[in-house]
Amino acid sequence: MVWEQQCTLVVMLTTLVERGRIKCHKYWPDLYETDTYGHLQVSCVRQKETPSFAFREFTLINTQNREERHITHMQYLAWPDHGVPEEASEFLGFVQRVRKSRDGMVEPTVVHCSAGIGRTGVLILMETAMCLIEANEPVYPLDLTRDMRDQRAMLIQTSSQYKFVCEAILKVYNDGVVKPLPEYQRCLTTTV
Repeated sequence: MVWEQQCTLVVMLTTLVERGRIKCHKYWPDLYETDTYGHLQVSCVRQKETPSFAFREFTLINTQNREERHITHMQYLAWPDHGVPEEASEFLGFVQRVRKSRDGMVEPTVVHCSAGIGRTGVLILMETAMCLIEANEPVYPLDLTRDMRDQRAMLIQTSSQYKFVCEAILKVYNDGVVKPLPEYQRCLTTTV
């Protein structure tokens, strides 16, 4: 899928094992190693880990035509095994890093957790809210969630996830984490 859709960024919101259960299989090689999946060779050429994040750079080579692509893999490690983070700051820092990586990107981004609906939905709603704030548009989390669920059933799986993302959106507003971009501020001042 990453090759077919020409993705250059994969965002992973789970660890491999949580509470003794496999949540995701390791689909990448260790640092400086290469694995082959069908006609694709995947090499991990760079890796940096903090207690909360892991950043990896992969090189993919299509062995049929020798075409080479580069993929960034960003993994959030600080989501607790059960529930949601107690505080949104680390998660918001990760979302900001994801947004920075996507800046100027036209290729689709792959976002996944274990089931593809809970944490994935939280990140997508959070990033959507930040984009709306930058565009000086109102953010209505419930409406956004309904719209997202028209495209992927059950996005944002639990009430605690929904509450967490709403509180994170409020924190973004209150702390000025994201502000309206200058081009949108000018539009407002000329129409007022």
